[in-house]
Amino acid sequence: MRITCPLCGERDRREFYYVGDAVALNRPDPDAGDVVWDDYVHNRDNPAGVTRDLWYHESGCASWIVVTRNTITHEVLETALASDVKEATS
Repeated sequence: MRITCPLCGERDRREFYYVGDAVALNRPDPDAGDVVWDDYVHNRDNPAGVTRDLWYHESGCASWIVVTRNTITHEVLETALASDVKEATS
């Protein structure tokens, strides 16, 4: 899989570190209980199809990048700096 870094251009995905979903998680209250915290820490959706993921350009410019990709075909549909995505949604 190839990922286009907005600053460095197209690179092999091995230059990047996958962090997880690029969505805000709703952190439970500290006293929410073990079951709620276990679910929050260990259970995530694993959708088939288009997702938005957060990647770190570890072996490159050290940018945080939001990658929109298809988990079935591994096609990368769009990439953007995470700071730009955050500004656009604020």
